Amino acid sequence: MDAKIHGSLEPGEKYGRHSGTSRVPDVRFLSGPQSRFRELMMGLKAFRELISGFRQLHFVGPCVTVFGSARFPEAHPHYEFARRVGESLAMAGFTVMTGGGPGIMEAANRGAKGVGGRSVGCNIMLPMEQTPNPYLDKFVDFDYFFIRKLMLAKYSYAFVALPGGFGTLDELFEIATLVQTRKVEEFPIVLGGSEFWNPMLDFLRHTMAREGTISMADVDRFHVSDSPEEIASIVSEVASRKFGLQKGVPRPRWWMLER
Repeated sequence: MDAKIHGSLEPGEKYGRHSGTSRVPDVRFLSGPQSRFRELMMGLKAFRELISGFRQLHFVGPCVTVFGSARFPEAHPHYEFARRVGESLAMAGFTVMTGGGPGIMEAANRGAKGVGGRSVGCNIMLPMEQTPNPYLDKFVDFDYFFIRKLMLAKYSYAFVALPGGFGTLDELFEIATLVQTRKVEEFPIVLGGSEFWNPMLDFLRHTMAREGTISMADVDRFHVSDSPEEIASIVSEVASRKFGLQKGVPRPRWWMLER
């Protein structure tokens, strides 16, 4: 597999370290007004990437997206916990989808792969790159953050956030906002690791909800668990009871040029 996956930038490193910000499509895309022609070309490129993502991920089966940090090594307890989460979700019949990188993402993919489950990665191309984790059945590269985040949301019936950094929080609260505003169904959002997530939940309850910027119902949407088996059980129960999910992967139709 010749696709590449970014790692985490260390403190002090700049996007231009390898070959400058000109390599990063999001930087160009978000740099203010440009020529009409350049903006048209970027729009067409984004559309092509969008359609490519739809076609490549259409048959991955019912997914659960697992968010988490790329920085935890194999020996870390969070890595082992994520691996067990991946195992439990795969044994419950779900495809495990992650960002495709190392750390928590690798561990969840590894757990799924280890029990014969399906494992998918959606990578965002950044200047700080490294090879993808070796536990993926399918790996898709994206240049644009907003398209990659769309794919991580579109094919999943639940979302599991494990310990992570800014990227994990960004993905977690985007999903929470989509559920809150009813732009997506009320899919379960599970926070794995109570010790890590409880301080954030306390802030949501005792500061944001108290000030009225969110409601307690918004906070109560989060499930918190320290058990991989319980996480899989929550996801399975909601997916089957509320959304009528039936297990199995749809098959491509040759007359639609699907593969």
